[in-house]
Amino acid sequence: MNIEEFRDFCLSFNRVSEEFPFDENTLVFKVMGKMFALCDVDEFESINLKCDPSIAMQLREEYPGIVIPGYHMNKRHWNTIVMENNIPDQTIQKWISNSYDLVVANLPKKDRMNLH
Repeated sequence: MNIEEFRDFCLSFNRVSEEFPFDENTLVFKVMGKMFALCDVDEFESINLKCDPSIAMQLREEYPGIVIPGYHMNKRHWNTIVMENNIPDQTIQKWISNSYDLVVANLPKKDRMNLH
C-alpha cells in the first residue's frame, strides 16, 4: 500500500477529514474530530492506528518488528505499522477499518447518528 492508497482508503469512510494539526508532515485522519489514523507524508515509512488494547498486544506478538507500540502515542491504544514489509493491503485495510470503527463506537450517540 502506498500513501495515495492509504489516503483514499481512509477518506472512503463517512465523515472523515484530513488535517495537519501537529506539523506540515504529519497527516491525520479524523472521524467527527477524533483521530483514527496518521502518517508522515514525506516518508510514509509507518502508519499509526488506534486499536483495542487486547488486540494491539496480539498483533505485536503476531507481527514482531512490524506492528509495534504507537510511536508518540498512547502505547496501550495505538499501534505503529511499519509499511516497508509485505503485509497484504487487505490486512492493512482491515486494521484501518477496525481503527475507524473503534473511534466511532466511542463517539457520543448523537454523533454516531449523524455519521450517515
